[in-house]
Amino acid sequence: MPRVLAIDHGLKRTGLAVTDPLRIIATALDTVPTAELFAYLKAYVAKEAVDGFVVGLPMHLDGKPTDATPHVLEFIGHLKKAFPGQWVETVDERFTSRMAQQVMMNSGKGRMARRDKGALDRISATIILQGWMEQKG
Repeated sequence: MPRVLAIDHGLKRTGLAVTDPLRIIATALDTVPTAELFAYLKAYVAKEAVDGFVVGLPMHLDGKPTDATPHVLEFIGHLKKAFPGQWVETVDERFTSRMAQQVMMNSGKGRMARRDKGALDRISATIILQGWMEQKG
């Protein structure tokens, strides 16, 4: 079964997570500079079977779009054009950054390790993907 790739899109960095081929486990994949994201995705899809993408959609607590939402929607449009053979779904990403910070705190890592924003982006993407997997049952 092809994998599903989750994307926590940011203006500078983008966190990525991926399912295993059986879609049982969500695993952090990488953090990529956003400017290099499409090259990375094209290379990854060329070597791994990917069925679709799950993209975190930033929203305020009241459900209204954030300042980042238009950037993510624009990215989704480009993603659909670049990968017409794969589906794209969005997932509400409220609280994922806070949850990712809590995961890092609970991991026992030192303060300097917890400042690694790339790790935070990867964990956020993993949380997005795990939530999508739970929603799909």
